[in-house]
Amino acid sequence: FTPGALQVTGNPLDMAIEGDGFFKVLMPDGSVAYTRDGSFKLDSQGRLVTSMGYPLEPEIIIPPDVQEILVGRDGTISIRRGGQSGVEEIGQITLVRFVNPAGLSRIGLNLYRVTPASGEPIEGAPGTNGLGELSGGSLEASNVQIVEEMVRLIMAQRAYEVNSRAIQTADEMLAVAKDLKR
Repeated sequence: FTPGALQVTGNPLDMAIEGDGFFKVLMPDGSVAYTRDGSFKLDSQGRLVTSMGYPLEPEIIIPPDVQEILVGRDGTISIRRGGQSGVEEIGQITLVRFVNPAGLSRIGLNLYRVTPASGEPIEGAPGTNGLGELSGGSLEASNVQIVEEMVRLIMAQRAYEVNSRAIQTADEMLAVAKDLKR
């Protein structure tokens, strides 16, 4: 898991993790999954959910009369209600890290599950216990290097073609040898 560059979105519900960590989300079957995808939105109940509608765990509910949402680097969620000048803290986002994140099992849609190879989740507030900090109003961009991946794809395609020709030539040689034997 190599972090990608940060992209500023201006959406206060978008959160990028700067450093190690995963968001913990609740799946429809009651199980827990983990993601680095910080593109959040509010559902009809005011809960902070992923773009696929999975609620963040622990649950954070944003009241309907909110004028402004603020996300602290430490995961603190604060709001400013309409007509008020002060801010009110309403929740704390926690992050989770793993001894071996490469051991997580990918379940699709940027979601992962714990496996014995990943180790048990270590949960805490952003910026503590080896966890990264949050950057509100930003998302982590893809870390895929398109040009490098295209070069690798072309190399793999050429290797496949060479191997395919070698097999075809071997088949032709066997056919000739078989004909000579007769």
